[in-house]
Amino acid sequence: MGTVTTLPHGRALTRADLESMPDDGHRYELVDGTLVVTPAPSYRHQDVVGNLYSALIARCPGHLKVLLAPFDIVLGDDTVLQPDLLVAPREAFTDRDLPGPPLLAVEVLSPSTRLVDQSLKRARFESAGSPSCWVVDPDTATVIAWELRDDEYVEVGRVSDTGTFRARQPFAVDITPGELLG
Repeated sequence: MGTVTTLPHGRALTRADLESMPDDGHRYELVDGTLVVTPAPSYRHQDVVGNLYSALIARCPGHLKVLLAPFDIVLGDDTVLQPDLLVAPREAFTDRDLPGPPLLAVEVLSPSTRLVDQSLKRARFESAGSPSCWVVDPDTATVIAWELRDDEYVEVGRVSDTGTFRARQPFAVDITPGELLG
């Protein structure tokens, strides 16, 4: 029989509550004290994440680190996110999390995460001051990229299929969506 977790009622959840979640293959995140649970990703999703990870690792300078989910980014006691990929300075990490915004947060959309990734999570990375945020849509072979300007995300790239997004932040790398679909 699986583990039964009882959540508190009448208050926002905290990071301490999140730590009591079972290790059951789901991804547990907090957005402003609200629990967001998503199922394990699909093969296609993971293939795109893996291909993007390879592209980022190949160009990542030594003082930065690229990590795959699941890995906690703590943006507050009530907000702990796990983007599909993240980039941050090596010295910014602790053994168990990144206590603050990454330089880059990347979400690969799935049917079950599309709305949360494109709105809630992107808004939280923006308000936390994460300099760059990308969304990859495997269904349309599209990459959309935003950079923080005057505390707001501004779209700096939108490419599909064989088009190439030439990122400059957090480091120079060219991303062609069609090549991510392996």
